[in-house]
Order: sequence, then C-alpha cells, then structure tokens
Amino acid sequence: MGSSLLNRHYRRRRQSMLHTITECRAEGNYTLWLRFDDGLEGSVNLGDLVLTESYRAISDEETFSRVEIDPISNAVTWGGGIKLDPEMLYRDLASKTHAARH
Repeated sequence: MGSSLLNRHYRRRRQSMLHTITECRAEGNYTLWLRFDDGLEGSVNLGDLVLTESYRAISDEETFSRVEIDPISNAVTWGGGIKLDPEMLYRDLASKTHAARH
C-alpha cells in the first residue's frame, strides 16, 4: 500500500508538469505555429522530420496543413495515426526561445 501511494503522488506530480497545446496551425515550409497553456508560443520547423520514412505520409503540404490537436492526448495529429508528443514540441520551442534570448 505504501508504494501505491508513492506512485500516485509521482503520477500526480508528473501530470502537473505536462504542457497543453492551446493553439496549433500549419504554416508554409512544414512549420507548425504553436501556443501552450503557459504562454509559450512560436514556430517549430518539421521539414527534416517529414523526409523520414515514418512521417512521409505528411510530406505533401496540403496533408501537412490538416494538422489537429487530439483532445484526449493533446498530441499534434494528422490522418493515418501520425502523432507528435506535445512535450517534445514544447522542449524544442522552449530551447529555441531560450537560445534567442541569449
């Protein structure tokens, strides 16, 4: 019982660190503009990613432009089951924002 309480505490703490995407739109040249619930916003270029085998299905700009936010997982999604983790996108955007300030 003691360890289950510890795990619950960890999960609750972990969930509070997750970032929620509040807005997302596709821009030209395989770029996503994102806004997160803490106010972080900006563009992430996915040009290198869409050239990989796993993401080739969204390499057409028209398909890429049909991006959505999954309401359950908060992942950025496209048809065909392609998803991007919001935490990965947040870290990428935050590191670029931090680098631009220094």
